[in-house]
Amino acid sequence: MSNRLANETSPYLRQHAENPVDWYPWGEEAFRRAHDEDKPIHLSVGYAACHWCHVMAHESFENPEVARLMNERFINIKVDRQERPDLDDIYQKVVQMLGQGGGWPLTVFMTAQREPFFAGTYFPPQAGYGRSGFAQLLRGLSEAWQNNRGALRQNVEQFLKGYRAMEARLLEGETPPEQDQPAAAARLFAENTDRLHGGLGQAPKFPNPACHDLVLRLYQRLREPDLLRSLQLTLDQMATGGLYDQLGGGFARYCVDERWAVPHFEKMLYDNGQLVKLYADAYRATGQPAWRRVFEETIGYILRDMTHPEGGFYASEDADSEGEEGKFYVWTPAQVQAVLGEADAALACRAYGVSAAGNFEHGSTVLYRAAALDAEEEAQLAGLRDQLLAARARRVRPGRDENILTSWNALMIQGLCAAYQATGTASHLDAARRAADFLQDHLSTPEGGLYRAWREGTAKVPGFLEDHAFLANALLDLYECDFDRRHLERATQLVELILEKFWEDGLYFTPSDGEPLVHRPRAPHDGAWPSGTSSSLFAFLRLFELTGRELYRERAEQVFAMYRAAAAQNPFGFAHLLAAQDFAERGPLSIVIAGERCAARALAMSLHPLYLPARVLAFAEDVPIGAERSPLAGQASAYVCRHRSCEAPLTSAAALVARCLAD
Repeated sequence: MSNRLANETSPYLRQHAENPVDWYPWGEEAFRRAHDEDKPIHLSVGYAACHWCHVMAHESFENPEVARLMNERFINIKVDRQERPDLDDIYQKVVQMLGQGGGWPLTVFMTAQREPFFAGTYFPPQAGYGRSGFAQLLRGLSEAWQNNRGALRQNVEQFLKGYRAMEARLLEGETPPEQDQPAAAARLFAENTDRLHGGLGQAPKFPNPACHDLVLRLYQRLREPDLLRSLQLTLDQMATGGLYDQLGGGFARYCVDERWAVPHFEKMLYDNGQLVKLYADAYRATGQPAWRRVFEETIGYILRDMTHPEGGFYASEDADSEGEEGKFYVWTPAQVQAVLGEADAALACRAYGVSAAGNFEHGSTVLYRAAALDAEEEAQLAGLRDQLLAARARRVRPGRDENILTSWNALMIQGLCAAYQATGTASHLDAARRAADFLQDHLSTPEGGLYRAWREGTAKVPGFLEDHAFLANALLDLYECDFDRRHLERATQLVELILEKFWEDGLYFTPSDGEPLVHRPRAPHDGAWPSGTSSSLFAFLRLFELTGRELYRERAEQVFAMYRAAAAQNPFGFAHLLAAQDFAERGPLSIVIAGERCAARALAMSLHPLYLPARVLAFAEDVPIGAERSPLAGQASAYVCRHRSCEAPLTSAAALVARCLAD
C-alpha cells in the first residue's frame, strides 16, 4: 500500500511512496500528530539522484522491521532538499555542529516544535563504517526520549545557541587591510590547483565553477600566466576525463578519484548550467576550440535529454540504472565491438581507454580521452561516437528528476546566454527564451513573485533568495542578448522583491513572510552553486549601473562590509561574492547604444564575442542612464561610460570593439 508521499509531486518523495514507513511530507499534520502523541520526529532529507539516499532507502526504509520501529516510536517526515533548501541548510548545520561534514541523506531527530536534538547523514542498518546501526540509533534515541528527555533538551539548547554562534562568527573577525581580495583569492585558487590533474583538492573532486570563474575574471584583468595555466589545466582535464560524458555530453556531479577518471554518475542541472557558462566564457577569453566543443555538446545533452516540451529544464538524472551505479555509461571491449565491428572498435577503444581490465567495476570502463588522435582519426571517431551514443540510448536509462526548479533553470539560462554570445548560435538564444517564458508562465505568483518548484502542472513552495537572484541575473543576461525590454523590467521587479522580502540588515535566504522556522538562515556561502547573497550583489550592481538607483549600490556595499572578513578567511566559500566585489571595484563599463533599434542591435552584438566580465549593455531608450544619449548624425552610436561619465560616442563596431578591448 502507498503512503502519503504518493500524493506529492516531488520525484524524490514519490520514490518512497511504497515504503512500509508511515511517511509524512513536511507540514502541520505531522507536527500536530507528534505533539498529540508526544513522539519525536525523524526527518530524512535527500534528493532524487542521490545514490546513498537510495542505499539507505533499500537497506532501512524498505525493511519491514526497521519501518515498524520507525512507525511505533517516531513521526517520520521526508523532505526533498531541492524543493526545500531552507530546511536542508538549517538542519545540515546541526551535523556540522557535531563535527561532521554533512551530506545526503540527511538524518535529523527533533521535537514537534522543529527543534533538533541529534543529526547525522547515512546510517547503515547495522553498525559499521564507524557509524551506529540505524535500528540501534532509533532504539537509543527513543529510549532517551522516554527516560532522559532532559539530556535531549540540553542538546536542543546547544544547537539553538550554535545557530546564533555560527552566524555571529561569520560577521566577526579582523577586517583585512586594504588589498585586492579578489586577486588574492584567484591566486590562492591557482596555487592550490592540482598540478597534475587540475581542480581544487583531492578525492572526491568537484568541479567548483565559481572558483574557476573568479580565476578567469582575474586573468582577464591581470593577465598573470599562472592564472590561465591553472584554469586551462582544470578545464582540459575535466573535459577529457570521466567527469565528462564523452558520448552524450554533460558533466557528472563529481569524481571519486583525483584524476577525474571515475564519476559519481548523477548529472545535475546546476552543474551543467554553470559549466556551460564557464567554458563559453573561457572560449570567449581564449578562442580555444576544444572548449567550444564541450559547451556545445553539453547544451546538446540538456536540450536532448533534460528539457520539458514547453522549454523548462529538468533537475537531474540518477547515477543508477537497473540497480547498478554507472551501468548506463560504462563499456567493455566486447560491447564496443558489438556496435562497431572489430576494426572500428580498435580505434574507439584506443581513443576512449576501453580495455579488458577496465577502470571501473567488473572490468568495465568509464570512457575518457586516453589517446591523442590525428585529424583523420578524430573525424572518424566522430561518426563512431554517434553510433555508440545511439546504441547506448537503447539501454535502460537512469531515472530522471522532472522537477523544474527556478534557480537551477536560471543558471542554465545564463549558460545558454553565454554560449549564444560566444558563438552567435540562434538556437542557444531560443532555448534561453523558452526557458524564461516557462518560468514566467508556470513559476510566477499572481503577485509577481516566484515559486521554487513545478512539476506536472503544480507550482509549489514560495521562492527563496537564490530563486529571485539567479533569475534576475539570467534575465539581465537575456536582455543583453536580445534587448527585449520585458526581461529588464522583470529583472528589476525581482530585485525590488529581494529588497522588500529578503533584506533585513543584510540578506536572508527565506522571505520575511515565509514559514516560521527554528532558525532563519542567511546562507551566504557558495556551495555547489553560488549563494543567493552573492548573486543578489551582482543583480544590485548591474542594475545600479543601468538605473543609477543609489539604494542598489548601498545595499551591495553593506553586504561586502558584512562578509569582508569571512571572505578573507574562507575565499573558497565566497568566490562568487569576491567576483561581485571585483565587478564593483573595477568600475564596470556601462555601454549604452542609441539609435534606430535594428542598427543599434547590430552595434551591440559586436560586443557579444568579447569576454568582458565587468560590463553592462543596454539600449539608451530602455534605461535612465540613456536618457541624454542620442545617435550621432543619425547613426547608431555607442556611449562607453564609467562612474556615470561617458566618452564621445562611437559609430563603428570596429571602433567599439577596439575601445572595449583596450580597457
